[in-house]
Amino acid sequence: MKSSISLSFLFLLLLLSPLSSATLPLPSIANYTSRQAEKLIRELNLFPKELINIVDGDDSGPAGPRIVEKRFKFPNLANPSASIEELGHHAGYYKIEHSHSARMFYFFFESRNSKNDPVVIWLTGGPGCSSELAMFYENGPFAIAKNLSLVWNEYGWDKVSNLLYVDQPIGTGFSYTSDIRDIRHNEDGVSNDLYDFLQAFFEEHPDFAENDFYITGESYAGHYIPAFAARVHRGNKAKEGTHINLKGFAIGNGLTDPAIQYKAYTDYALDMGIIKKSQYNHINKLLLPVCETTIKFCGTDGTVSCVASYLVCNAIFSSIMSIAGDMNYYDIRKKCEGSLCYDFSNMEKFLKQKTVRDSLGVGNINFVSCSPTVYEAMLMDWMRNLEVGIPALLEDGIQLLVYAGEYDLICNWLGNSRWVHAMEWTGQKDFVASVEVPFEVDGSEAGLLKSHGSLSFLKVHDAGHMVPMDQPKASLEMLKRWTEGSLSVATAEPEKLVSSI
Repeated sequence: MKSSISLSFLFLLLLLSPLSSATLPLPSIANYTSRQAEKLIRELNLFPKELINIVDGDDSGPAGPRIVEKRFKFPNLANPSASIEELGHHAGYYKIEHSHSARMFYFFFESRNSKNDPVVIWLTGGPGCSSELAMFYENGPFAIAKNLSLVWNEYGWDKVSNLLYVDQPIGTGFSYTSDIRDIRHNEDGVSNDLYDFLQAFFEEHPDFAENDFYITGESYAGHYIPAFAARVHRGNKAKEGTHINLKGFAIGNGLTDPAIQYKAYTDYALDMGIIKKSQYNHINKLLLPVCETTIKFCGTDGTVSCVASYLVCNAIFSSIMSIAGDMNYYDIRKKCEGSLCYDFSNMEKFLKQKTVRDSLGVGNINFVSCSPTVYEAMLMDWMRNLEVGIPALLEDGIQLLVYAGEYDLICNWLGNSRWVHAMEWTGQKDFVASVEVPFEVDGSEAGLLKSHGSLSFLKVHDAGHMVPMDQPKASLEMLKRWTEGSLSVATAEPEKLVSSI
């Protein structure tokens, strides 16, 4: 059995550390009561939005269809000549089997190119943020104009794939439950829900069941994605239900191996001129050793020790931000404006419109863009290392793409590059020795790529945390080449993307 450590012991450890003599405004949790610790957690919560999507009453109901779905057409769509059938846009609810009364909401957009294109699922992180954030502001079919009409996204990922967006974990977006026990507390619960959803989805859409399948997402989805990929692969091996043709998974600016990534915070901040050398030395001396100790006790299983590790290690990030001021931690070139550092208010206004809600079939369900309740429920898993399950997937030929915008602090490219290079698998030596080559789009260098076998790492130029938002053309080209198996041919002239509606 793995050794554990109590929160009180960790607080004592911090009390004995020389934090009180710090010249920087470093947070100490040595003498925190549980209420104070809760307050600190809420202060570290970067997504202070609605609590959670809980509905009144018992929604378990009698046995019925697992999927309730409808074709829809947004009423605010510019150039709305295409019919509902031609668009191939679907919205629906999945009744989660292993829950008390949970419903998972999703969007499905058929490819603008061909139904034979891969099926790509996108997971937004948070934890606790809706995938509609990505759908409207990153890589979905549409963008929201100032007058709340929708305009086609020239670089939407549905131009080269059949695209799924899921509101998960339960309580985010339009997903809901009437029982708080359905709120997930770890990636295992999330991945099981997603796997069960896929089984029901492909039963509903058998024409897509044999298509290549890819898992994508960003930020805290760096936890969800490896767990989900492993669950799908395990189900395939055990011949559970419908075989899912999993070909690969991609993590964008994700949190996957905290032990390595948290150590990279100060290195990245120093390299980018956010902190000075004296501040770098001070933070490393006072906080890194305690962070490393608590991460070791957290391990890979997710225990109460992981909450203590979260509190301690996020003091590193908080210390950097106390120096950086109002800098946008998702894109250090910008100022942070609003609770999410960006103005996403048009999305919420758009989704509150009755005509939109009627077209989606969501009734009176609230739209929860980001849920602190879900965020806090996942805290015991925050510091878990999710890299541990990836090597087995690579060995079986499942492709992994890790990409990161170079101006993101919170899940920076340096920490992601380090865990990818440190990962032990049979191809590690060759990957480390591989040559870094330009990733070119239309004759210009859009990033730097390293690749060997099943593994690729791409540092994306001129992008922050949300690569598809900052570099939409490059991100679409990245997806296209990766799913075609030609990403490593980085200097090849990109084929002309198929235009459509």
